[in-house]
Amino acid sequence: MSKILDVGCGANKYEGAIGLDNNPRTAADVIHDLGEVPYPFPDNEFDLIVSRHVVEHVPDVMAFMTELHRITKNGGRIRLVAPHYTNPDWATDPTHRNHLNSYTFNVFMPERRVFDFYTDVKLKPVKTYVSLANLWKSLGIEFLVNLDQKNPKLRFLRKFWEHYLSYIFRGKELHFEFEVIKKSGQKKPGGERQ
Repeated sequence: MSKILDVGCGANKYEGAIGLDNNPRTAADVIHDLGEVPYPFPDNEFDLIVSRHVVEHVPDVMAFMTELHRITKNGGRIRLVAPHYTNPDWATDPTHRNHLNSYTFNVFMPERRVFDFYTDVKLKPVKTYVSLANLWKSLGIEFLVNLDQKNPKLRFLRKFWEHYLSYIFRGKELHFEFEVIKKSGQKKPGGERQ
């Protein structure tokens, strides 16, 4: 049976998950400030971590992602949902701290990272999907921006949109899914080596 953690669960905890939040008025099972590391879980505890509309609030994105990586099993998944930085609603929440785009997490992907000295954490991208405002979705722009999910050779379409068109054809939400990659020789739960 998969062990699931919903980080920043709020009132709508992911079904079957353990809820983690800093607010005791939520559906959280564990109350913890996400700005304080380490999180109160052992290494390699979860098969799946979900976090919806949380990463844009945390004080340190690198520490947040490092902790999610630490507490997820090798081969486990991390799923994030966050607003795209061009989302017109981004500024309506004064607790938002971090602007994100399709490439924010490339620093965790050895084959895509520009700066290789920030972290040793490794994530394999499974999905990067951006939803656009309804007008642009109905005109097929959202479909074009996300064609790289069907054919990686079409990644230039996403890059062109991010670099030149995203302030016109505004993004709404980013959906990420990553597979956690850990070095061989790291201990699995139970103490045996991988």
